Amino acid sequence: MDSKEVARALRACASAHKAAVLARFFKTGPGQYGEGDRFLGVVVPDQRRVAKQFAGISLADIDRLVRSPWHEERLTGLLILVDRHRRSEPGERLRLHRFYLQRTECVNNWDLVDLSAYFLVGPHVDPDRPVLLDRLARSSNLWERRIAVVATFHFIKQGVPGPTLLIADRLINDRHDLIHKAAGWMLREVGKRCSVQVLRDYLDKQADRMPRTTLRYAIERFPPSLRAEYLGVKS
Repeated sequence: MDSKEVARALRACASAHKAAVLARFFKTGPGQYGEGDRFLGVVVPDQRRVAKQFAGISLADIDRLVRSPWHEERLTGLLILVDRHRRSEPGERLRLHRFYLQRTECVNNWDLVDLSAYFLVGPHVDPDRPVLLDRLARSSNLWERRIAVVATFHFIKQGVPGPTLLIADRLINDRHDLIHKAAGWMLREVGKRCSVQVLRDYLDKQADRMPRTTLRYAIERFPPSLRAEYLGVKS
């Protein structure tokens, strides 16, 4: 098994129509965030099936997939990497984490980030001293900034909101809509999985500063009257 066989398996379930739809959905036009990305037209369930089928390929072949110009090959490579990380011993997990961080330029669309970051980055961060997340949040690379905030989902699932609140603060003046959405998503999860009161305390301090998109995402689960109250701060 190798990366060429993975590529053939993906092409066997590709669709030109879906490729065109995905290219529009992931904003691949001139000046858009996914400019130049190329799609085969393979849906994620099929990519997961192929990733499972070729779970035993070498790390060198995973590298070839992750560096591919084709979006679905990159995502399939990342799905294999996530599964390999999940099944590995601590030393190997650390090696795979470093492998991922050395290839963040290939993790260059929001779905690639969202399906990999909290598995491959979050577990390797000290929640009391999230230096790596802070560095990524200050990056000029949009996708590294998104990795920083999405990786905090690892801690949210453990009931630990601190890293999310810290990174949301770091990104509060970010100008990109994809960062606004990711930060709001993680803040909403803080309220859902950690503490509504922690989220409300944070919003009481920061709602008037944060982008409206971030705020809207963060308060999605609030009762209508409370949502209106917070949105009134931004009106």
